[in-house]
Amino acid sequence: MHQYIKEFPTHEGKEITVKGWVANKRESKTNIFVVFRDGSGFAQCVISLDAVGEEQFELAKSLTQESSLALTGMVVKDEKQMGGYELQVSSLEIYHISAEYPIANKAHGVRFLADKRHLWLRSKRQWAIMRIRNELKMGIHEYFQNNGFIQMDSPIFTGSACEGTTDLFETDFFGEPAYLAQSGQLYGEAMAMAQGKIYTFGPTFRAEKSDTPRHLAEFWMIEPEMAFYTNEMNMDLIEAFTKHLINRVLKNNQTELEVLGRDISKLESVNQVFPRVKYVDAVQILQGNKEVNGKNAITVQEEDLAAAKQGIEEKNAEVKERETTIAGGVKKGVRKFNESKILQLKKEISTLEEQCRNIPKWIESARNFKDGEDFGGSDETVLTRVFDAPVMVYNWPSKIKAFYMKEVDGDPNYVKGVDLLAPEGFGEIVGGSERETSLDVLVRKIKEHDLPMSEFEWYLDLRRFGSVPHAGFGLGLARIVRWVCNLDHVRETNPFPRRYGRLTP
Repeated sequence: MHQYIKEFPTHEGKEITVKGWVANKRESKTNIFVVFRDGSGFAQCVISLDAVGEEQFELAKSLTQESSLALTGMVVKDEKQMGGYELQVSSLEIYHISAEYPIANKAHGVRFLADKRHLWLRSKRQWAIMRIRNELKMGIHEYFQNNGFIQMDSPIFTGSACEGTTDLFETDFFGEPAYLAQSGQLYGEAMAMAQGKIYTFGPTFRAEKSDTPRHLAEFWMIEPEMAFYTNEMNMDLIEAFTKHLINRVLKNNQTELEVLGRDISKLESVNQVFPRVKYVDAVQILQGNKEVNGKNAITVQEEDLAAAKQGIEEKNAEVKERETTIAGGVKKGVRKFNESKILQLKKEISTLEEQCRNIPKWIESARNFKDGEDFGGSDETVLTRVFDAPVMVYNWPSKIKAFYMKEVDGDPNYVKGVDLLAPEGFGEIVGGSERETSLDVLVRKIKEHDLPMSEFEWYLDLRRFGSVPHAGFGLGLARIVRWVCNLDHVRETNPFPRRYGRLTP
């Protein structure tokens, strides 16, 4: 029976066997240092000539990146190593010597890595992202199951669009047109009328041709629906639920967050009351006409731009200094260390240069934002910068929201919708609302949105037979993974993402 790297702390000072793959390797005359991965983690394993003998040492020299093998040895505490332990190998058994691995330990282009996604998943960064994704999924189920919710499933094939969009994937359903579901929300309402509190967790599909860092064509949605809930109660639930997920990751994924270089103080900001801002006030804040705790949205962006320019100067200076050090002649280890730092600095410079290109556009967009329009990605970025926590924007203009959202009492121009905007420019991760309970209003809204009434007769029955106040929301799993992991693009949030322009591998 073999053990796993994640179990090293419980096996300190003992001889164990681990099975996995070579992530990286370097060698000297008498030692081979293998960065070993087994799915549960990464660890340095030292193969010493004295410990394994000449025959096995020569065998170890033949190991290539991603070769598979079993290593037996002593677990030794070493705080300098990832996870705080290393394995001092006494014997090895090779299963397979890998061919030349296409993803070498150097920088690669995004398209190349996307084409090799089936292999890219093995990298330390992708490993960490997938572990955090799993932790979030477990936290989702834990929260709802511990709070009286029943998990139920909505159909993937539907005969109509939930929100009226024509951007649907159409397919043939035994001779009839059908669509891949873009949301299970309407069905969730029906199930909540039977069970009180439910949640669905499944794949949804949207055919918008959006090639942005926030959009996927196939993604997993979590959609709770609660009978006898107002939108205020809905917002309370969204806040408590989000805090639960983030704190679970902070507790259980310290190693993975460290691999990603995540600034956890940004995530710890969830442990305060989430600001709640009406849409009309959010517009004023965005335009720079209203301050939040002394912060002006436009001024903050101008300060961010100045900081980005200064950061570029400082990092370019450091790159030049390290290049001079290398040119002067240094030991191999020092050279590799500096080369690695230069590569990282250049990535950071690229990010800052992108900010310098984007921020002036964001400022212009914010200043010229028209009341009544929906927020774009840049608008959400500008808005959230003046807050120190996720912010909820509620009571949205009716014309830009779905037909099923309940009208604000006394003002049908607004509905009781709510969006949760994540900080650091990650934007909307939750969208929800109190649902309309009036049969007459729903009929009017369906007509206004030019939707086929016959397709929604079953939905209208929910208002004919025991209608009650109720609310719900949808959380996109990919978007919260992107936020928690601080990812530039949503393509890294799914094992095999499906998005506009990408159907393989």
